[in-house]
Amino acid sequence: MVWYALGSILLPVLGSALILFIPERHVKKVSQFFSFLAFICGLLLLITFATTSNSFTQDLLTISGINLFGVTIDTLSVLVNFMVVFIGWLICTYSAGYMNAGNREHPVKEGIPRFYAFMLLFIGSMSGLVFSSTLLGLLFFFEMTGLCSWNLIGFYGDQKSRRSALWAIILTHFASLGLYVAAAYVFINTGSFSVAALSKLTETGKIVAFIGILIASWGKSAQLPLHPWLPRAMVAPTPVSAYLHAASMVKVGVYIFARTVLEAGSVPQVIGEIGVIMAVVTMVYGFVMYFPQDDMKKLLAYSTIAQLSYIFLAVSLSIYGSKMAFDGAVAHIFNHAFAKGLFFLVAGALAYTTGTRRLSMLKGILKKTPVIGLGYIAAAMAITGVPPFNGFFSKFMIILAGFEIGIHHPLVLVLMIVTMIESVGSFIWILKWMGVNVLGAPSDAVANAAAPPLPIKFVLSVLIIMTLISQYIVFLLLS
Repeated sequence: MVWYALGSILLPVLGSALILFIPERHVKKVSQFFSFLAFICGLLLLITFATTSNSFTQDLLTISGINLFGVTIDTLSVLVNFMVVFIGWLICTYSAGYMNAGNREHPVKEGIPRFYAFMLLFIGSMSGLVFSSTLLGLLFFFEMTGLCSWNLIGFYGDQKSRRSALWAIILTHFASLGLYVAAAYVFINTGSFSVAALSKLTETGKIVAFIGILIASWGKSAQLPLHPWLPRAMVAPTPVSAYLHAASMVKVGVYIFARTVLEAGSVPQVIGEIGVIMAVVTMVYGFVMYFPQDDMKKLLAYSTIAQLSYIFLAVSLSIYGSKMAFDGAVAHIFNHAFAKGLFFLVAGALAYTTGTRRLSMLKGILKKTPVIGLGYIAAAMAITGVPPFNGFFSKFMIILAGFEIGIHHPLVLVLMIVTMIESVGSFIWILKWMGVNVLGAPSDAVANAAAPPLPIKFVLSVLIIMTLISQYIVFLLLS
């Protein structure tokens, strides 16, 4: 299983390096090939782990008795890595149809090798972070994902793109200082960089370390007050938005929080209290910001902020002793990636074929382009938690766990009531736009839309299926 994990990390990195030396006409095929190999490694690891349930940690780089990097194979890492490499391969495939001169919104005529090189590097970096058993490994790959996102957000090279990329790198790098402090603090007090060394700290020591971890996690996952970079990052090509800002990069923060809570043993309840309060405040803020949005990607950006808050809420609730809350967090990391990735790629397909992302100009999508229309419906239902789509199952676990804890903790009960109100409000608002955009006679922009390329239709179809079945993959490993 270690070799499958290393394949998920190293094969995309190898493909990224190779792209720098091959003719541009081969770049798209090479990127699809290496991302597919990484997906196969992730799939084989998932199957092997499901049949053995053998969780373990293996040191790989040790100097003077200090473990600098190792891999952790468990349910959390195996599931999240599978999501990372699977969606990474789908994004590379989708981009083969999207990143070309036929794109009505942003015709792409140059920069293709750079785009795919950083996309593959990002896939490998994300897998490295997921498997890392040390705080140094988390830090290294944390910064690598920041580097990749900076380049990809600024891909188009205009002033707005460069400014948005700068926002992203500054805010996330500032947040990473919290992880630097946590890593240094753990090493000074335990003599180890292992994530599991958190369990050796005193209660006060854990509070110090987890404050740093929370700051880093909030920054990377665009939670208040370190959220402004995410809506600005929507200037990036839509495949970048779908991968970095729905499936992977924003999952870095919440993954680090989940990993450290899992490894630390008992975590002081004050960290859980801070976590649930900030999660619900951010969730409400994200929901309120739905209302002024007419740009589909901007709406989805604020939806991402709100949905990530559900995961922070669930991990924070698990600190109160709820296994269901932690399982719900893991399930929502997995399910949300497929649902929101689909939603962003639907937005990209609409921009590609119609030349606009303005919600008020998009009507009758289902009649004109059925695959895109069905993708819109599936993504909307999954994100808002409508059965039988995947979002329902993970969101239900989180809310049920919250109310169980709320019986004994009034603060949690109040916050869960607010969460329920946000969930209903989000459903109504997304449903409202779905009715406007998908149903009825096509608007002028939709009626004159070009046909989406085959790679785009293929990827949308796969993700529609995943919004209906991904929860069963989670239940298989959690059972």
